[in-house]
Amino acid sequence: MSGTVLVTTPLPEPGMRLLRDAGEVVVAERAPSAAELREACASGRYDVVVAQLTDVFDEQLLATASIRGVANYAVGHDNVDVPAATRRGVLVANTPGVLTEATADLAMLLILATARRCVEADAFVRAGRFRGWQPELLLGGDVTGAALGLAGFGRIARATATRALGFGMTVRYTARGGPVPDAELGPLAGRVRYVSWEELVRESDFLSLHVPLTDDTRHLVDAAVLRAMKPTAYLINTARGPIVDEKALVGALRDGVIAGAGLDVYELEPQLAEGLAQLPNTTLLPHVGSATRPVRARMAELCARNAVAMAAGQRPPHPVNPAAWDVTTGTGRQGPG
Repeated sequence: MSGTVLVTTPLPEPGMRLLRDAGEVVVAERAPSAAELREACASGRYDVVVAQLTDVFDEQLLATASIRGVANYAVGHDNVDVPAATRRGVLVANTPGVLTEATADLAMLLILATARRCVEADAFVRAGRFRGWQPELLLGGDVTGAALGLAGFGRIARATATRALGFGMTVRYTARGGPVPDAELGPLAGRVRYVSWEELVRESDFLSLHVPLTDDTRHLVDAAVLRAMKPTAYLINTARGPIVDEKALVGALRDGVIAGAGLDVYELEPQLAEGLAQLPNTTLLPHVGSATRPVRARMAELCARNAVAMAAGQRPPHPVNPAAWDVTTGTGRQGPG
């Protein structure tokens, strides 16, 4: 690695070791502010930035940046204006394919925990209020036999579907590209059904979000969608917070428009919409979808290898915008690596 890498927040091992073994690494003393990140990227001191989702690379920053690439420690990359990065010849790389199972596990956990009121029950016991079995104590909703609706049907949604089928749920999905051919569904063929977004919202007992954050999906779930859901339904979000109008969700949960919500992500993360934390019919987790030791270590490895390649002037193993390589090389052809 011939270039210098700026790390905004230290990676778990083996990420930092791989970076340091390859060349010069500068680790920020603390997470940089927007102004500090912009100054660092424009300084000419760094070739690659190893970034977190909280590090925003917008068009304004990229217009003055003199970096080769951004290695995101995440699968998502909505913190980067990818079209602007591509125009500037700034490569963006991510860590795909390693957190599918862990995030699907968490989606299933939120389904179970929210339906069975686990947070309320845990607090009830810890407060010393448990006096023995009671016929109507903390009654929740059924999972077995319930209808799971998946908004989006990529890898995480399909892994969630596999788990849900094991719990005896019926599974419907909708996807931007339409129905997925049975030949591509593998073991899910004949066991899941494609429906329209309107039917998915209307008929699901659990509506689970698995779409990327784009202009089209921002506030995909708004007040109108929440009103169209069953009053006994639950909303599950392990994707991105702004997909949900969180203020509208608080109102819907408070007024009984839907039964509950299980969330791992938030619209203005880490802030929560006013009143959300006080609602008993919620399960609220701190963005831990990928938070297992093996998954985070593998993510760190992929992130570091992306950064090392870009700092050496090579195409990263996992580029989000491979077209930026053409801009960088000026060849109009895929570069080496």
